[in-house]
Amino acid sequence: MAMLYSESDKTRKESYRVPLFASEEEQIRIPNYKLKDEPIEARIAYQLVKDELMDEGNARQNLATFCQTYMEPEATKLMSETLEKNAVDKSEYPQTAELENKCVNILADLWHAPSAEKYSGTSTVGSSEACMLGGLAMKFRWRKKAEERGLDIAKQRPNLVISSGYQVCWEKFCVYWDVDMRVVPMDEAHLRLDTDKVLDYVDEYTIGIVGILGITYTGEFDDIQALDKIVAGYNKTHDHELVIHIDGASGAMFAPFVEPDLKWDFQLDNVVSINTSGHKYGLVYPGVGWIIWRGEEYLPRELVFDVSYLGGSMPTMAINFSRSASQIIGQYYNFLRYGFSGYKKIHERTRDTALYLAKIVKETGYFDVIHEGANLPIVCYKMKADLDVEWTLYDLADQLLMKGWQVPAYPLPDNLSDTIVQRFVCRADLGYNVAEEFAKDFQEAIHNLEHVRVLYHADKNQGTYGFTH
Repeated sequence: MAMLYSESDKTRKESYRVPLFASEEEQIRIPNYKLKDEPIEARIAYQLVKDELMDEGNARQNLATFCQTYMEPEATKLMSETLEKNAVDKSEYPQTAELENKCVNILADLWHAPSAEKYSGTSTVGSSEACMLGGLAMKFRWRKKAEERGLDIAKQRPNLVISSGYQVCWEKFCVYWDVDMRVVPMDEAHLRLDTDKVLDYVDEYTIGIVGILGITYTGEFDDIQALDKIVAGYNKTHDHELVIHIDGASGAMFAPFVEPDLKWDFQLDNVVSINTSGHKYGLVYPGVGWIIWRGEEYLPRELVFDVSYLGGSMPTMAINFSRSASQIIGQYYNFLRYGFSGYKKIHERTRDTALYLAKIVKETGYFDVIHEGANLPIVCYKMKADLDVEWTLYDLADQLLMKGWQVPAYPLPDNLSDTIVQRFVCRADLGYNVAEEFAKDFQEAIHNLEHVRVLYHADKNQGTYGFTH
């Protein structure tokens, strides 16, 4: 009589009935430096990895990050169903490519790109890659124009002008592509680009000026309209043409809905390119970014590659060549789902939450509010100078972390490094009820600091405390 199962088959089948936390795999150390010899059951591997991540905390309580921490279930489902699509392989996934084109067109319209100048754009992994592309386009265009003017481009390195409130991706750009970074320092009177001094940093080797629509330290917007007037005046009296790139990582998908009358985009003649993070106020999970150039002349042809790939020819300008299309599809889902009025309502509600929390911070009497969240929903504050207390913002960060809230404290850059600030980012998933809970925990944290005698941070300047991306 034939047997359906051997003894070894029976043993293997029995392993699936072993309770997860009674399994052999749960009793041994997981691999750190080399692969295990044998595979393990999927449900156990899942739980082991999940347990490894358990003490990271709740992402929605991370008030340090601008990155989106919630999407609708339908968006998550759609993105999970398209993870395997390579965004760069446009010949194999032409409909995905079409959705990317639609996103580019939507953003170009949102930023008032003049159609007569034949705008172009692309998705990127995040706004950092988009900044790299914007910087490269300025550098290549400057080099061509400088050679036409007869400038000795080997005499000195090209330079980029930006405020000291820059995000680190610009420092990376300058290091990677041999560009000098000329930093206009912020001061207490100018917690953004000091437009009165910007031309002091400009010469014939300047590839462009970066305006920041949402400084990561404070949430302030550079005055792009004032910068454009200064650049226009410079260009009237110089053969060397200055251009402006807008790093709108946070603000470029917030300001058009909340401050539609604010002129910062392609309505200004000298703004030639804009980048943004789709995974910030574009409301998509990390990571997707976008960059748009106002016209063909601002994206040098040598930066666009026609690649023969899998039976088709496709132009590409992004640095990365293999990445999932799921975030692009998630971006288009949001555009389709929310429309202009949906984004407007979400962002206005988020701004109102920031204003509410700024009021809570101010009413404690301990802090000077630097940015209350009116233009970008970031609340940034410092301790009042005349306070007679033993605790610091670093101690406050510790107290908040006890309730799961990640709220960074850090010094401002350059010559403001003695000023310690704290800030939290209000995102779309920080609803009013959650904000009320945070406000209670914030007030309780201060009460505890006033009444307990165990303080860890004796030094008031601990450097950056918490991730300030």
